[in-house]
Amino acid sequence: MGKLKTKKSVAKRFRVTRNKKVIHRAAGQDHFNARESGKTTRNKRTDKNLSITHAKLIVRTLH
Repeated sequence: MGKLKTKKSVAKRFRVTRNKKVIHRAAGQDHFNARESGKTTRNKRTDKNLSITHAKLIVRTLH
């Protein structure tokens, strides 16, 4: 059996930290941000952690 290829679309969107947490950027940052409240805008700037269940799926597609 050959090597498994990395899913490049997933590799560009997610990052695995040293202690096995998966981080991704918040969605919806492209446009229409002027009408968002300040709280929503600040929350979009920070990276989000995935749940353990979704993190396992992402790690499997990366390796």
